Amino acid sequence: MNFSLSTQTGKENVFYAILSLFVLIACVATGFEFYYLWGIPAAVLVVGLALFKLDWLLLTIVFFTPLSLNLEKLEFGLGVYLPTEPLMFGAMLIFFAKVAYDWKFDMAVLKHPLSIAILFNLIWIFICVFPSELPLVSFKFFVSRMWFVVPFYFVATHLFKDHKNIDRFIWAYIIPFCAVIIWTLVNHAIRGFEEKPAHWVMEPFYKDHTSYGAMIAFFIPIITLYLFVKKIRITAKFQFFLVLVLFIVAVIFSYTRAAWVSLLGVLVIYYIIRLRVHIRYLLMLGAFALFVLYNVQDTIIQKLEKNRQDSSSDLSEHVESISNVATDASNVERMNRWSAALKMWQERPVFGHGPGTYSFLYAPYQHSSLLTIISTNFGDGGNAHSEYIGPLAETGILGLLTFLVIVFLFYYTAIPLYYRLKDQKLKLILMGVILGQTTYLIHGFLNNFLDTDKAAVPFWGFIAIVVALDVFQKRQKTSEV
Repeated sequence: MNFSLSTQTGKENVFYAILSLFVLIACVATGFEFYYLWGIPAAVLVVGLALFKLDWLLLTIVFFTPLSLNLEKLEFGLGVYLPTEPLMFGAMLIFFAKVAYDWKFDMAVLKHPLSIAILFNLIWIFICVFPSELPLVSFKFFVSRMWFVVPFYFVATHLFKDHKNIDRFIWAYIIPFCAVIIWTLVNHAIRGFEEKPAHWVMEPFYKDHTSYGAMIAFFIPIITLYLFVKKIRITAKFQFFLVLVLFIVAVIFSYTRAAWVSLLGVLVIYYIIRLRVHIRYLLMLGAFALFVLYNVQDTIIQKLEKNRQDSSSDLSEHVESISNVATDASNVERMNRWSAALKMWQERPVFGHGPGTYSFLYAPYQHSSLLTIISTNFGDGGNAHSEYIGPLAETGILGLLTFLVIVFLFYYTAIPLYYRLKDQKLKLILMGVILGQTTYLIHGFLNNFLDTDKAAVPFWGFIAIVVALDVFQKRQKTSEV
């Protein structure tokens, strides 16, 4: 019998022979309780995607992000999200290897003001690792920030040169997220949609209702704006409408007050952009508001202290509890965390206590008057509950400033770009990106999740969309001249 690799049949025979040999060896290994061998095909597939289809690997990671599980309490109190973070780490290494090998990286992206700001932020975090009180924790924080930023900003900007990949990125997150939302709502319905179970029914996919609610709010604006894209079929728009209804129901029953506030804030930003309100008027309005607040602060504080409405299953009462800073445990605990973070910053104003160290070190900085039933003397209750005050405590004043520069440049780039774009679909997507990011930045005053894959992937990915569209638009304008 002739056996040749040059024929299709010969190649198939070799493939099936190798496959049969692997299954035989794996079965024997299973008999000896060595189960890891079954992971080899998946590992080979991932390596192959990383080497030859890095964009596919990136979208695969996005798809698994809402479904990822957090493996907590590893060595040094660190955790990892599976399967996403190991895949991100691998994608980061492959990207570095490719750049080192052929240096095929778009310099227009690297020289973009947002890229420079992000690099400065990363460099400062790295510098703060060395004086950190917990260097191993800080180094892990830096590496994890790298595997979020490198794939989902620097690699993603190249991915988004093909505008179809922007759609793929957004819906690669939304579709599995719908499955998580349905699973959560079913669990919640079994418990009568009560407020207390709303804190944990999304586990194990999301750690608590605040991160879950934040990401639902994040995608509501862009799902809404997809309904107005002219080029999309009516059947697809109907599907988008059903997804939007699902997300609205989910954000209501998440009982996440910060998410509700962020969506209200987004409406203001939307009309400011659409009406082209000049920045000088915004600055004047902001200055006037600060002047009024300063002069009536005592009256406001007295009214807030009189509010005794705690969190409740009644939605109207739950909304009222947002301003209760006297007895609501969640609100008072936030003030406790912020107070501790500010004390930590005052003690080490330049370098902070180290990236990622707040949750390990804040206990001694708590004030007895702010302790609540959910406070802990061991300081193991989580982070600083602020995307702005947290970096201040961990990486000092420059840590906060470099992050604020990223935020400023995001809007400084995105809003003028929105006015310049001609394509109706791209304009709507860009508006959705701006508003989605705004929900998170408003939410960031009350919580911080950028150390998790759930928030970091869309956050850095949306910045990459803005930069990719900006670079593309400038090139298109140059080519037309």
